Amino acid sequence: MLPDLRLYQLCSPSLPIGAFTYSQGLEWAIERGWVNSADSLGDWLGSVLQHSLVTLELPLLSRLHGAFRQQEEARVEEYCQWLLCCRETRELRQEERQRGAALATLLPNLGIVIPPALDASVRSTQLAGFALAAARWDIAPRDALLGFSWSWLEAGVMAGVKLVPLGQTAGQQLLLRLCETLPAALDRALALDDEHIGSSTPALAIASSRHETQYTRLFRS
Repeated sequence: MLPDLRLYQLCSPSLPIGAFTYSQGLEWAIERGWVNSADSLGDWLGSVLQHSLVTLELPLLSRLHGAFRQQEEARVEEYCQWLLCCRETRELRQEERQRGAALATLLPNLGIVIPPALDASVRSTQLAGFALAAARWDIAPRDALLGFSWSWLEAGVMAGVKLVPLGQTAGQQLLLRLCETLPAALDRALALDDEHIGSSTPALAIASSRHETQYTRLFRS
């Protein structure tokens, strides 16, 4: 039971790493009119889920979890660099590093010791800190991936609720619908081999790069 409770804390929106301040290009996509309803928001998030989370973040999170448990420092560094290389815009790379640094600052205060040799890697990406905490708190790999997916999905829906805007009920209905796709998404992510790890989200990359110079904005990415 305790690992479950630790997971709830790790993926809570109240975790002080600033997750609510990022939209990952969604803010520009809404301003442009690409996303303008609950249905189009669902299409946007569903596409990113299938073509980025399933094929990049979740497979690497699973590998990082195993690398931390086996104390394979070289593997941790490799997977962190792999993720950063797949971030296609300046904003997305900054977000990764900022959230990673925030989580690396928090974890020691929660009793998670960061190996000195891996401090730079853990600070470079949120994924590494999440995997380290999950490994130290005995959170099962699949549970860790499910919690991370839920946290990402909730943040995306809530950003859309604010920006489209949508009503809170419409947001919860969309979250309910998209969550139905998570079990199959996790199966795909866990079965992916190294050769196929990567992302293919050109619309997100365009939106993120255009968001860097968006005149008025609420979100940092």
